[in-house]
This record gives sequence, C-alpha cells and structure tokens, in this order.
Amino acid sequence: MNARSAVLYSVLRLLAFLVPFGIMMLIPIMREYYWLSAIFAALIGLSLSMIFLRRPLDDVATGLAARRTRRSSGEQADADAEDAAS
Repeated sequence: MNARSAVLYSVLRLLAFLVPFGIMMLIPIMREYYWLSAIFAALIGLSLSMIFLRRPLDDVATGLAARRTRRSSGEQADADAEDAAS
C-alpha cells in the first residue's frame, strides 16, 4: 500500500467534513445547535466522498488487498516449509 495515497485519502475525507462544518458554523442558528451541524457535515462529507473520492479510495483498497495477498502468500510458503520439514 502506498502510504501517500492513504494519507491523501484521509486528508481529503477530513476536508470533506471540516469545510461544510466550518461553513455551517458561520450561520448563527447552527452555532447554537453544533451537534446538528456536525450531523449535517458528516452526511455532506459522506456524500462528497462517495462522489468525488472514488479513485483515491480504490487506490487505497487495491494497495491493502495487494499487501494482504503478499502477506498470505508468505505465510503459505512458511506453512509449506514447515510441512516439508515434518
């Protein structure tokens, strides 16, 4: 997994939440109900990330799958070597 793609995806997800939250905090009534602003910002951030962050998510998921495959093939080779030794 490329650490850069994971960090980029995480930063973009945070921005997708923090920007709408910051904009809503500028509205006086939303300052009073900050928890409602947080819920709306989370829903907006989720929607934005599903629409615009599909490629970075795919890069991170592909990297994790490749890392898991390499790890499991290494564990399988270790298991085969132990079986051969027995």
